[in-house]
Amino acid sequence: MTSEAPTRAYRRLSVEERRSQLLDAALSLFAVRAPEDVSLDDVAETAGVSRPLVYRYFPGGKQQLYEAALRSAAEELEHCFAEPPDGPLTRRLSNALDRYLAFVDQHDAGFSALLQGGSVVETSRTTAIVDGVRRAAAEHILSHLHVSRPNASRPDISHPDIGDPAVEEPSPRLRMTVRMWITSVEAASLIWLDEEKAPPLDELRDWLVEQFVACLVATAARDAPTEAVVRAAIALEPADGPMGSLARRVLPVVSDAAHLL
Repeated sequence: MTSEAPTRAYRRLSVEERRSQLLDAALSLFAVRAPEDVSLDDVAETAGVSRPLVYRYFPGGKQQLYEAALRSAAEELEHCFAEPPDGPLTRRLSNALDRYLAFVDQHDAGFSALLQGGSVVETSRTTAIVDGVRRAAAEHILSHLHVSRPNASRPDISHPDIGDPAVEEPSPRLRMTVRMWITSVEAASLIWLDEEKAPPLDELRDWLVEQFVACLVATAARDAPTEAVVRAAIALEPADGPMGSLARRVLPVVSDAAHLL
């Protein structure tokens, strides 16, 4: 009598499944190493495949694989800012930042190399991919400020049920404020990693939300369209929310400023 040893069922992966497997392997490596320190052999070993197979799917070699991995990471980051149009603005921002900062935390040391440039494989195409994340994030945030941007380059990420579709595009000052804040979020993320992930993520998130509110208020003082946006946002904020907490902490600081009025 012969005994039959159990065999593992083998399933051939589809083209998309195999490509996704290789990208996941590359991203896991880029999460802890700079792109220039990752070889195709490393990717093949991590994915459990041969080096020629990696080349079959990415004939352009390491550069093509890096750009594909970057696009995959960029898409994930773009989705971080997609939030249902419900509730106070600060709560929506907090939810988006929770996802964004979780991505930063997960990819750790590779975040800078993946999304901030400085790599030897950086090209105009990779720079454009990263810039696309910033612009997409700005469109998401502007949609939550009840303003629409006609002829946006990425209309699929807008929320048509937010605000009046007849509203004119945001003022240059408001648009600049939003994009400046996105840049500050990136910078804070990099500094957070450099400072050994201090302060805790929830404190960093709350501070970034407060920074956004402060930037909006400063812009509103100079820009009537932004003032209208800020007033509408404040009206939806609860007293025990981030805006209320910030106001209670800031007012004592400026209480001695009456002589400036």
